[in-house]
Amino acid sequence: LATSADEAVEAARRMEFPVVLKISGPKILHKTDVGGVKLNLADEDAVRSGYNEMIATVKERMGSDVEIWGVLVQKMLPRGKEIILGMTRDPRFGPLLMFGLGGIYTEALRDVSFRLAPIRENVAGEMVKDIRSYRLLEGVRGERPSDLGALADCLLRLSQMVTTHPQIQELDINPLIVYPRGQGAMVADARVILAEK
Repeated sequence: LATSADEAVEAARRMEFPVVLKISGPKILHKTDVGGVKLNLADEDAVRSGYNEMIATVKERMGSDVEIWGVLVQKMLPRGKEIILGMTRDPRFGPLLMFGLGGIYTEALRDVSFRLAPIRENVAGEMVKDIRSYRLLEGVRGERPSDLGALADCLLRLSQMVTTHPQIQELDINPLIVYPRGQGAMVADARVILAEK
């Protein structure tokens, strides 16, 4: 977490370019909508100007009094398919898990599957196969199949985490970037909301 352009540049130097900048603050839930994401910044000048532009844009769109904790500096991940994993805790039934295509497709397609946690390995695989766009994950038109085992493993770990930690009220991992079979998956962005005490 960088709280100045100089700190952002120093963090980017340590992790090697290119990097991503993401705004961080308690009321900023949809970073992209307020200009709070800068991708593929390849050098120090791009990071410095990206930091300053982002802070200005977010304050312009959300108001100058918006609380900003700083800017997250992260390594730019290679391209892959974007997935969403989520959880909301129902007061009666407990944690409800969600799986679907992530990024911009989540809201546009609403192609998701749901299960109550905890889940077993076979149920994680069913969740992946339940979405209408599952064929995209299998690989179409010469694309390599996605790492479906890694997706199932991520669902199982999410199930275990939200079952073990009842203070987690909501959780979104969007996007989870999944790579071709055998190459795993990486979390690109996540949001966790804890229950009020």
